[in-house]
Amino acid sequence: MHGTIPAQPQRRPIPASSGLPLVLRLALRELRGGLKGFGIFLACIALGVAAIAGVSSLSRSLTDGIGREGRRILGGDMAFSLLQREASQAERAFLASKGEVNTIATMRAMAVAGEKGSALVELKAVDAAYPRVGTLETDPPFAPADLFAARDGAFGAAADPALLARLDLKVGDRVTVGGATVELRASLVSEPDKIASGIGFGPRLLVSQEALQATGLVQPGSLVRWTYRLTLPPALSTEEGLAQVEAEVGQALPEAGWNVRTRLNADPRFARNIERFTQFLTLVGLTALLVGGVGVANAVRGFVDRKRASIATLKSLGAPGGQVVMLYLTQVMMIAAVGIGIGLLVGAALPFVVTGLFGHLLPIPIQPTLAWAELGVALLYGVLTALVFALAPLGRAHDVQVSGLFRDQIDPERRWPRKRYLAALAVSVAALVGLAVLAAYDRRIALMFVAAAAGSFVLLRLVATGIMAVARRLPRPRRTAPRLALSNIHRPGALTPSLVLSLGLGITLLVTLALIDSNLTRQLQQTLPERAPSFFFLDIPNAQADAFEDFLRTQRADAEIQRVPMMRGRLVSLGGVPVSEVKAQEDVSWVLEGDRGITYAKAPPEGTEVVEGEWWPEDYRGKPLVSFDRKIAEGLGLKIGDEIVVNVLGRNIAATIANLRHVEWRSMGINFVMVFSPNAFAGAPHTHLATVTYPDGSDAATDARILRSAAQAYPMVTSVRVKDALEAVNDVVSQLVMAIRGASSIALVASLLVLAGALAAGHRARLYDAVVLKTLGATRARLLSAYALEYGLLGLATAVFGLLAGTLAAYFIITRVMNLGFSLNLSGAVLASGLAVLVAVGLGLLGTWRILSQKPALYLRNL
Repeated sequence: MHGTIPAQPQRRPIPASSGLPLVLRLALRELRGGLKGFGIFLACIALGVAAIAGVSSLSRSLTDGIGREGRRILGGDMAFSLLQREASQAERAFLASKGEVNTIATMRAMAVAGEKGSALVELKAVDAAYPRVGTLETDPPFAPADLFAARDGAFGAAADPALLARLDLKVGDRVTVGGATVELRASLVSEPDKIASGIGFGPRLLVSQEALQATGLVQPGSLVRWTYRLTLPPALSTEEGLAQVEAEVGQALPEAGWNVRTRLNADPRFARNIERFTQFLTLVGLTALLVGGVGVANAVRGFVDRKRASIATLKSLGAPGGQVVMLYLTQVMMIAAVGIGIGLLVGAALPFVVTGLFGHLLPIPIQPTLAWAELGVALLYGVLTALVFALAPLGRAHDVQVSGLFRDQIDPERRWPRKRYLAALAVSVAALVGLAVLAAYDRRIALMFVAAAAGSFVLLRLVATGIMAVARRLPRPRRTAPRLALSNIHRPGALTPSLVLSLGLGITLLVTLALIDSNLTRQLQQTLPERAPSFFFLDIPNAQADAFEDFLRTQRADAEIQRVPMMRGRLVSLGGVPVSEVKAQEDVSWVLEGDRGITYAKAPPEGTEVVEGEWWPEDYRGKPLVSFDRKIAEGLGLKIGDEIVVNVLGRNIAATIANLRHVEWRSMGINFVMVFSPNAFAGAPHTHLATVTYPDGSDAATDARILRSAAQAYPMVTSVRVKDALEAVNDVVSQLVMAIRGASSIALVASLLVLAGALAAGHRARLYDAVVLKTLGATRARLLSAYALEYGLLGLATAVFGLLAGTLAAYFIITRVMNLGFSLNLSGAVLASGLAVLVAVGLGLLGTWRILSQKPALYLRNL
């Protein structure tokens, strides 16, 4: 018998994935079907991660930009500042021994343009070497020597375009500053050290130091800041060299009273503000991520619901419960990785997009960079959030029997996950909390945020349980639609917990934002108290103080004038502890930064109340005493009897705290953190500060006339119209309000996504109900009315909670964080809550309409 030897069977190539663990292979195989049902899941994760990654990356780009451009921002390697006095020859000589020194002087002054009026300006006087680093840009372009040179009886200057617009001037016009005539030869486009000079109440006027001396404004006690910028040789320009020079200057000139900055911290206050605002925006992003976590939980619960047949099949074939959980947890985390990746890409690209679109408009340097550490933190936030909200719904499937899984379609079995899953959940929550606290700039605020978030979840769960308990105990209505609506609220597998949680978070956030917005708006509109001053007059020479007061009375006989002596001083030590080592509370730490206004008085200032200790006698001649604002003293850890040291005009003066005062700062009268006994500054040169208040107020025309007359008669006095100053502050606050609205919209979008996800998660149960009820004769209109009642009742009950919780949250933020007065105006909050309820009902009915459009026959076969 002839035959052939059968060919050796060829082995099929082993797929590359065959070496992977079974759970991972099964997960990859199931994911071939696509990501249907995970759209909201991906959107929630991506939105939160993108917000955190984008904010952190942008902050890093800003701080890197400031760090890399520190030399240009500062105008040198180091800056030594003094207030109210110039450096002595010995001090200048010591600085010059370390490197090249150039001098900048800044002060407030009045620019008078004849009949066109006068305006407060931030006067900046520079030397011939300016700018030592960077480029001064003007329109038209000028070399600094030509720009500032004296010609035809006038000194040259570059003016902020805002000054030209305010006084209706053009390039080439002249103004008077003090006793000097200044020609506005160019419009100021850009000054390299603008950030280091700070933000003022008036537009910049850039002149030479010769022009400043000609103005006659520099008098003993005048509020002039002298800054000596030091450019070091390369050998000393390193980080170690900067520290060495600073230490040597401090040792050689211990009582000079320098405020020292280096190019490594060119603007520490600006950097701290970036960090604070970054924390706020990061918390907003984390809010969006946590709210989105509810969407993750809803999506995972719906995912498990759709996979019941697969779970039953796996368990019937002998798959352990732990393996089933790991299979679907792997799938969920792989899908979460896609959302996290999208969020990281968007966040990483944000600094480059901002730089490309708005870099030329920003007054601050920005260095777009891939902030790997910050992106890593955002990655951890996304992974931990997905894990926290996925573990509970996945863990419940471990111990459910196969028959229970099928029966669970009608009567869901309620059980807690096994201890291993609860332990994993606890570890994940702890890790998420730890990350939020450790990555925060202010850990106190981060802890409060964590507590508020946890409290919100717990309270909303209790609210949902309470609503279901009440609905269960209410008498059953006779009409079909109300009876069905009431039953849907408390029945097994009801949507109540997920809907209350999703809608409650959204309404609470809406109410909080609405109340914060209304309170900030009220602060803007009602900033002036009933008896607020109309003017502040600064730099009144001591020798002319009485004459200037008489001049003010001639302008209006009914003027109420308050005048006090004023100097500037910098705290050196508190209770024997150097200021650099004092751990002050965040809301009072500003007192330790730079120079503060100080005064002396025989009696307590008007608008203050001594609440602890005693005021000194009018003829007191003993050791210098000081009175402190009580709230600030508590924040600095000071008490009566403690000694403080303040540097005034280059001298360290020690004083003992004699009493504490309550100061009503919002009265806008003259007040100081520190008031000294008169003998503390006997004979020291100083100026005066005065306020003018009109009993019946004043109009703009009268104010303009007084400003013009004061500027012409006393050109060395700086006049500040209170309404103008408040408008400048209000502009900043208005921008803050817009930033809060814009940033918080991210969390609101997440809330909307979560609400839609909660409704989608109940699709299977709603479909089952609709099929059965339609088979029994229920009409579409009757079912829609029942569902509308259900969503409406849940929405109203949740809105009540949202109003209460949002009001408490807004009260805490306004009074404790922003330190403002709280006013309860619920009109906007109620409107926002009502719109949220309407949106919830609308989304619910929209999903229900699609369910009711299905034919029963197809689904009856599978019941």
